[in-house]
Formats: sequence, C-alpha cells, structure tokens
Amino acid sequence: MLSVEQVTFRYDRRSQPVLRNASLSLDAGQVGVLLGRNGCGKTTLMRTLLGLCTPESGRIAFDGWDLTAIDRRQRARVAAYVPQDLQFGGLRVYDAVMAGRVARFGIQPGADDRAAVDAALEDMELTALAQRNVQQLSGGERQKVAIARALAQEPRLLVFDEPTGNLDVANEQRILRHARRLARTRGITVLCTLHDLNQALQCGDRLFLMQDGCIKYTGGGDILTPETVQEIFGARVRAAVIDGKKYLIGADDDEE
Repeated sequence: MLSVEQVTFRYDRRSQPVLRNASLSLDAGQVGVLLGRNGCGKTTLMRTLLGLCTPESGRIAFDGWDLTAIDRRQRARVAAYVPQDLQFGGLRVYDAVMAGRVARFGIQPGADDRAAVDAALEDMELTALAQRNVQQLSGGERQKVAIARALAQEPRLLVFDEPTGNLDVANEQRILRHARRLARTRGITVLCTLHDLNQALQCGDRLFLMQDGCIKYTGGGDILTPETVQEIFGARVRAAVIDGKKYLIGADDDEE
C-alpha cells in the first residue's frame, strides 16, 4: 500500500509551499490518477515519492518502506518511474530495457537479469523489436520501451508522468490498457498524472484532485462532477453516460 501522509514541501525557506499537507493512499493492484491544473504540485509530489525532493514534513510509506529514508539503490528496487519522454540515445531496445536492472546487478547482468528483461519485453509485446535501435521506433513503441525498462526493475510501485503525452489516440488507449493490465495481473500499484479527464475516468480506480499543493478530493469517478471540474480546473462540463460509461463533455458558455 502507498501512503502519503501530510507531506509539505517547499524549494527554499523563503518560498511558499508547493505541497501543503498532501495526503493520499493507494492499494496494491490499483491505478491512481493525479489530476489538477498545471503548477498545482502534481510533478513535485511524484518527485517527492521518488526521492528527488525531500519533504520538510510528513511521511511517504510503501509496503513498510519509508521512501524518504531509503537510499537510491534501495528505492529503485521498490519504485520505478516512467517519464513522459525518456531518451535512450542509440541503444538497442534490449539494452535500453536492461538499463532498468542496473540497481540489481554488479559489474554485469546475470541469468536473473536476462530473464527479467525477456519477461518485460514479452509483457509489452516488444520481443520482435529487441534488436532494433530505439530511435527507429514510433512514439508509442518508445513509450512501451520505457514501461518495459521500468518493469525490468521488478517494482511494486510504478509511477507514470503523463504516459499518454504526445501520442496519437490509438497509442494513448494502448498505453493506458497496459497500465491497467499491469496493475491487475502483477499486483503493481500504479500512480500516474493525466490531463484528459475522460482517460482518468476510464483508467483510474482512485482519482486525486489537486489544488494549490493539496489533495482536495479523493475517490472514484463520482468525484468528477461539473461542480468539482469547475472548481479545480475552471472549466464548464456536462456529464454524459455512453454505453454505460461516464464521460465529461465541454459545455458552451450559454448552456445552463
């Protein structure tokens, strides 16, 4: 279980807090989605989870580990990060994924490391591309390589920053399906940031609406209402049910 308890963070003593007593919890096998305007603290919260920012107060725990207290190598065995645009240089797909095992082997990878890479490639349907240069792949394929690299770490917590950024609609859907499948089949706790509210409705088990560094609302898709969207995002929407699923549709200014 991921537990963020009353976390406050500021970049220096003279600045205002970027995170203000932020709290959330997420169980194993669940997909959590952080939502909010740009600058509300989503990325800072994720960086704090990953040990890249040190909170001035509060606690971040995962399965008994205090993520603010363990070293970088230990943290890499617990949590993996998939940024929006991970650069691989001229690496082959296989080598790019093997890079995710560095925290687990010494001078060179062993049989366990090669098995983990093979499993990650298969899981992300990349086995046939293993010898290809990552730079030759499409945006969606490169994003799958980034996820495979994270999976090769064998993490229990997987953190995505805008996993569908810069992808076409088909690849957006594939990446979100993969994230949800990994949570379900591997029991991985997945936390991601998204801008698209309808993607969040279809993908997330728990949604966290952030405002001014705080988690203002927590819950399922029911917390995304025209009222909360207006409050958090300053946008007018209408809720609609299509084929049994809830969607949010932009509302014209003259609509009641």
